[in-house]
Amino acid sequence: MKVTKEKQKTFLKEKLSSNKKWALRALVKIWEHQTEEEKQIGHTIDYNGVGFSGVDSDILSSFAEQYLEKGYLSKKQMKYVFKLIPKYWKQILTISDKEKLNKQII
Repeated sequence: MKVTKEKQKTFLKEKLSSNKKWALRALVKIWEHQTEEEKQIGHTIDYNGVGFSGVDSDILSSFAEQYLEKGYLSKKQMKYVFKLIPKYWKQILTISDKEKLNKQII
């Protein structure tokens, strides 16, 4: 069975919108791709195609920092993560081990 990009997209968006472990890992990974300056100020300043978009950067950066510091997010915060993080599926695909990902899809 061939795993197409469309199948990868569907799989990732589903996982990122409903699986806490996947969503939190993606949140942290995307935050890690922010520039050091962006991490310090908690806001996107470089529109370089990696990290959070300008609209999401404040809230998602604060969630990532809280999660890294305290190890949890509230249910309300997780609702926002589940809503916002699936749009970053392409970045997650780019940094993923494609072979492992495709095995999970199959």
